[in-house]
Amino acid sequence: MNSVSGKYLRNDPDSSSNVVSNGVKGLVILHFISSSSLPLPIADNVVSNIKTGTIKPGFSSLSQSLFSEKSSEILTVLLASALALSAPAQHPAYERVNATFVTLARNEDIWDISKSIRQVEDRFNRNYHYDWVFINDQLFNDEFKKVTSALVSGKTHYGHIPSEHWSFPDFIDQERAAKVREDMKKKQVIYGDSISYRHMCRYESGFFFRHELLDQFDYYWRVEPNVEFFCDINFDPFKFMKDNKKKYSFVLSLYEYKETVPTLWDSVKKFMAKYPQHIAEDNNMDFISSDGGETYNLCHFWSNFEVGDINWLRSQEYLDYFDVLDKDGGFFYERWGDAPVHSIAAALMLKKEEVHFFNEIAYRHVPFVHCPTGEQKRLDLKCHCNPKDNFDWKGHSCTSRYFDVNKLKKPEGYEEEQD
Repeated sequence: MNSVSGKYLRNDPDSSSNVVSNGVKGLVILHFISSSSLPLPIADNVVSNIKTGTIKPGFSSLSQSLFSEKSSEILTVLLASALALSAPAQHPAYERVNATFVTLARNEDIWDISKSIRQVEDRFNRNYHYDWVFINDQLFNDEFKKVTSALVSGKTHYGHIPSEHWSFPDFIDQERAAKVREDMKKKQVIYGDSISYRHMCRYESGFFFRHELLDQFDYYWRVEPNVEFFCDINFDPFKFMKDNKKKYSFVLSLYEYKETVPTLWDSVKKFMAKYPQHIAEDNNMDFISSDGGETYNLCHFWSNFEVGDINWLRSQEYLDYFDVLDKDGGFFYERWGDAPVHSIAAALMLKKEEVHFFNEIAYRHVPFVHCPTGEQKRLDLKCHCNPKDNFDWKGHSCTSRYFDVNKLKKPEGYEEEQD
């Protein structure tokens, strides 16, 4: 009788022995969830899978063997509780946006880009596992691939830039371009004598989004070597962009060096005259021009950080814009940067509501810092930047102008961070 009673006790889901057994299972599952490198599953989905007998893909054989047994209500509650406790509400598993990080780097940048990757992973991507595309005008070596692939939680892709995208076009007068570089060197214009910098600016302006590795993606987040992210990013910027129909975003803005773009606006006006249909209504013209489009006021978004819609860059509107600028030769006869090129395009061809300022994303690229305005926001996001270093409201920043043009309310406390 005792043995029979024992048998039924072992199979009774409400028995004390099964409660203990299922409790142990719950703890094992909790350990699996907390140590897994996969995005955390939504508790409701997993509980539903338990009840229907289906297992969410990506679970280990240990967890599958536990789920394959007949689960009691106690196990279900334990699992749901474990998931709720271990998965931050702002980072549930869900279908990621079709997006990637993209970096233009050389093999010798390996340790500087490693710092950037670690910052991005620790502050954001370890919870989302987005892919990362690396592009180089030379072939990446094994060390670069090995180190970066170990740091990135998503898939890594390594691409080579076609020579025609990183060389002087046939229509460029080499002697004239060389004289410009010599003159800029004498005037001590930053990167004024650099050929590679000009190739980089032209590539970032008109070609990076055409690389075959980016064909599969809809959104990109540009990351450069040796940058810092000071705060937790507890939301998905890619998803924000998609859900809110944003096409371009920034965290820093400033005035361009006038010596590098003396005729850029002439080329822009030529584009506007040739393609008036490409100019958006209710755009940000007043951000980049203080006189209704007669001249360029030099304001631009700093493009070493940008999250954007790749399909906008692939559009005929943007391609027509780049073609007009490229044919005028200013990337080589002057020293046009990709930042003013991208910024002017976004200001003219996108509606105001399609451009976004990410106050929440704290960022540093030498020598400028964006540190979120507002003490409580910095505390909530676990920031370690000094608000006194925030460039947003300083005299050489254009962010205040952006807020005024877009009739946006400036964050509480911004006055304390002005010059």
